[in-house]
Amino acid sequence: MKKVTNKILWIFAIGQLGWSMLSGIVSNWLVFFYMPENSEIKLGQKYFITQGSIFLGLTVIGLITATGRLFDAVTDPWIASKSDRSRHKDGRRIPFMRAIAIPFAAMTVLIFVSPVGAFGSKPTGGSVWFNNGFLLVTLLLFYLFMTIYCTPYNALLPELGRDPKDRINVSTYISVTFFIGNAISYLVPNIAGFMRDSLGYANSFRVTIGILAAVAAVCMLVPVFGIKEADYVDTTPSETPAFASLSKTFKNGEFRKFVASDIFYWLALTMFQTGLSFYITSLIGLGADKTFLLFAVMTGMSLVFYAPVNIVAKKLGKKKLVIFAFVFFSCVFAFTAFAGKLGMGKMANGLAIAVLAAIPMAILGILPQAIVADVAQADSIKTGESREGMFFAARTFAMKLGQALAMVLFTSIKGIGENGFGLRLTAAVAAALCLIGGIILALYNEKKITSVIAEGKEENDA
Repeated sequence: MKKVTNKILWIFAIGQLGWSMLSGIVSNWLVFFYMPENSEIKLGQKYFITQGSIFLGLTVIGLITATGRLFDAVTDPWIASKSDRSRHKDGRRIPFMRAIAIPFAAMTVLIFVSPVGAFGSKPTGGSVWFNNGFLLVTLLLFYLFMTIYCTPYNALLPELGRDPKDRINVSTYISVTFFIGNAISYLVPNIAGFMRDSLGYANSFRVTIGILAAVAAVCMLVPVFGIKEADYVDTTPSETPAFASLSKTFKNGEFRKFVASDIFYWLALTMFQTGLSFYITSLIGLGADKTFLLFAVMTGMSLVFYAPVNIVAKKLGKKKLVIFAFVFFSCVFAFTAFAGKLGMGKMANGLAIAVLAAIPMAILGILPQAIVADVAQADSIKTGESREGMFFAARTFAMKLGQALAMVLFTSIKGIGENGFGLRLTAAVAAALCLIGGIILALYNEKKITSVIAEGKEENDA
């Protein structure tokens, strides 16, 4: 096989730039758009779906997003198995990515299109429930399409990064493009602001999302046409059926420890990410257009730490740094819970959160993917079967389970009390969950995994 160069790795990473833009648009703005604060209503936003609690504190938007994530999690193993077992002449991964890139981008736009008008006051009746149903269907399709692109994409990571050090490098590259894509997604209200007077609040959002989705589709197609899969990776298909493969994957004890910690991490991060625009506008008192500025600062500062993380992880190992990041992030979430109450200026408060969050974001943006790749390679050495797609699907399953629970928790907790108390509580809960994740990860035996990989490399060299 051909040598994997930095050029190929960057071509690969551009695909993540595309899908992270689409994921960021939905993660950062879906609840903000459909569960608007009074400040956004005053700017011209309308109601499109049922508002408030409908049962035991649960909201329609919370239930819809949680259902979408759970559906997404269930489809991951199925798509992973399809990819692992594919016999397509162009490889096991690229054909899936090529087929779904444009539909994935188009569905991102449709999520924000409600077919039955807009409502000036909180709506009830059949019309609004039609909108609720339309949002549910489009969100389910969005997550299905994202799985069809991202699961094969992630499976290429251990296949292109052929040893632990190379995987840290490729994880660094895709982390860079992920943060850039996510940062671009925070530009939605800034770009929409230029069109608000002529198009109205909602339509300016939709047009902006359409523009960004088109750019994202182009980025997702770059690795599809820039990498010939068979030149760089082993395309031999797995023979194990989907659920048997998933069962084998979860029999790996070290992987189970990692996944357990990962669920708590994604619970915490999703609550924080979903709440970020609310923290900035409602707790700190800044405009929604400042969200991009603060995220850009966080991204820029995070990139500064990428090189040190890359170097230190190769010397100290990944586990220690990831646990440190969990603890540090927990402190940042706790600090956010007191946003606007610390006697700081508005922008200073926002910048403090952004700068502090940059450190754990750098670590957690790079190393968890590399840990999964290590476990997948060690398992392949021990079993003789390459099931990289299923390992990443199983990790994604845990991620999406955490995200689904987070959406239910966030939208339910947000409505507790008055004067932003619920929002502060969401940040405090995120801090506790993140700390639990770090404690669980301490049980992961990194030395066991690296020794298996080293022994496998020695056998291959011999």
